[in-house]
Amino acid sequence: QVQLVESGGGVVQAGASLRLSCTASGRTFSRYAMAWFRQAPGKERQFVAAISWSGGYTNYADSVKGRFTISRDNAKNTVYLQMNSLTPEDTAVYYCAAANALRAGAEAAVYAYWGQGTQVTVSS
Repeated sequence: QVQLVESGGGVVQAGASLRLSCTASGRTFSRYAMAWFRQAPGKERQFVAAISWSGGYTNYADSVKGRFTISRDNAKNTVYLQMNSLTPEDTAVYYCAAANALRAGAEAAVYAYWGQGTQVTVSS
């Protein structure tokens, strides 16, 4: 079992940056691939970024490539999402997810564990 807690969301203006954090319980964090998803009001949950167990492999949605960076610190049981050049289209609830695999992709069904989400609001 893995419990995930996100933090770092907030209200910012367009062009600003935010860093989201997701801290996991348990001693086997390094065995899980991790990802961030987001869900805007009235829309389906959308893949944002994923990272393998070691951090050696990352994958991004086209909409965030070049602006967002996913990283992890296995010693701290934490995965991060650095978000730069935010736009109003990035407004959503951001969820952290863990897959019981060393590497995982963009399919939400692969991820067995989810956090409660953190709200990111970008004003124009």
